[in-house]
Amino acid sequence: MSNHVLTRNSFGHLVLTTPDGMVHEDVVPVRAFALSAPDEGIALVDRHGRELWWLEQMADCAPAARTLIEEALAERDFMPEILAIRKVSTYATPSHWQVDTDRGPTTLTLKSEDDIRRLKSVGQPQGLLIADSHGLQFLIRDRTQLDRASQHFLSRFL
Repeated sequence: MSNHVLTRNSFGHLVLTTPDGMVHEDVVPVRAFALSAPDEGIALVDRHGRELWWLEQMADCAPAARTLIEEALAERDFMPEILAIRKVSTYATPSHWQVDTDRGPTTLTLKSEDDIRRLKSVGQPQGLLIADSHGLQFLIRDRTQLDRASQHFLSRFL
């Protein structure tokens, strides 16, 4: 355990006090491996992106700090998971997709096939990350688990 102290200020921003007594406002947690190892390799950085505290494992910090970090990461790492692809406007890009996600139905715009990235993690060998035209990231954990129609739509873009 370290002597780092993490709190929230009155504005809801994270504040980190390091063992040397330095106080850093507006600290942001960043995952090194957000999809393949979400509880490993977490940096707390200042507003200029300088690393202030490195956590090898989330378990390396006190429970109160862990809760604050998890809350901040949840706010930052909003990534809906696509459960089904219901319709695509065209097989050429840009293309509008109607999808069902774990957060409800939505429409995304795929600007180019390059906005679909294959995930190469051990736990998700068939995973995909899809960026829409607004920069929002959508996750498909395992494309082989999608229904037949969804797999057909996807195959036209891969």
